[in-house]
Amino acid sequence: MVDLIDVVQTLTTPHPLDRYLELIRPTLTARRLRAEVTHVRRSTPGSVTLTLRPTRQWRGHTAGQYVQIGVVIDGVRHTRCYSPVNPESRRDKHIQLTIKSHTGGLVSQHLYQHAEPGMVVDLEPAAGTFALPETRPERILLISGGSGITPVLSMLRTLAAEDYRGDLTFLHYAKSPVLVPHRAELDAIARAHSNFRIELRYPGRHAADELEPVTVRSCTEISGTGYFDYDELERVAPWFADAQTFVCGPQALMDAVRKVYEAEQLDDRLHTEEFTLTLAPADDVEVHGTVGFAASGVSVANNGATLLEQAEAAGLSPEYGCRMGICFSCTAVRRTGCTRNVRTGETNSDPDQPIQLCISAPVGDVEIDV
Repeated sequence: MVDLIDVVQTLTTPHPLDRYLELIRPTLTARRLRAEVTHVRRSTPGSVTLTLRPTRQWRGHTAGQYVQIGVVIDGVRHTRCYSPVNPESRRDKHIQLTIKSHTGGLVSQHLYQHAEPGMVVDLEPAAGTFALPETRPERILLISGGSGITPVLSMLRTLAAEDYRGDLTFLHYAKSPVLVPHRAELDAIARAHSNFRIELRYPGRHAADELEPVTVRSCTEISGTGYFDYDELERVAPWFADAQTFVCGPQALMDAVRKVYEAEQLDDRLHTEEFTLTLAPADDVEVHGTVGFAASGVSVANNGATLLEQAEAAGLSPEYGCRMGICFSCTAVRRTGCTRNVRTGETNSDPDQPIQLCISAPVGDVEIDV
């Protein structure tokens, strides 16, 4: 079959076979992975939940991983990474994404406002190392905050579907109860699994405020408490030193969890997923020289921003996904010059090396193959 596709691909040059197939039906593809939106739900303020039906090339995901989707907006294809919230399964041919609409987020805003059944998006296979081990630990602690709930929720739903018998605590931080996605399902999971402890925290909400009414409330909800610290960890999971911990959320939450685990020398039991990019401070002397985008014949004065940002400011459109160094979509070859990793501060000047544009800033003159 693959050989036949190669033959047909040659006959359809210069365009790939999928270019012609999509004229018949957008989800009819030979090689390219796509997905059709089948359901759209906007039950949480500022968020949209999409159910996608992928084409036959889809091979499923592992709980905690992310997928990259491509959306065409005003004639331009944009890609972003989102973590499925549904349980992992090789048999279920659907993907569920809960996407928070961020201020200034072009794709998230577009999907929140315009997504509807029948929309077709490009899709890449699931990727990422933030995942439950195949052999489930005897104790698991899941911690999330804000939109960081998505990969952790997939883990929780997977363990619930497997009827996991170990000790499990899920601790989530949100601004208010109405901003917790899939709230009713969390209650259902808590009711169905006596060994699951689901704790919801609303630090910015006054403790005297009433919670929104629901029919049956099984999760523990507390308003007006402080943010994550050692005492909170002891309250919700006194066995945490024996557990495997998975955390995803705002930088402040991630830092607070790391601080506790480093102090307790439990770094090897902590697994994290970054949803924000923390920048290492730059030296002013690094901001000089010229950035040459060799493949495009464009040169600009180095302004100290990442290569992705400088390319976009120069009118170029390199492909990218997460903008945080996770998905490697924006990798390009640095022909000459020195670049700095904006996350770690490390510099490298080896010629003809692939680098990630979104987390690399030029140090002096740089030529990049874009």
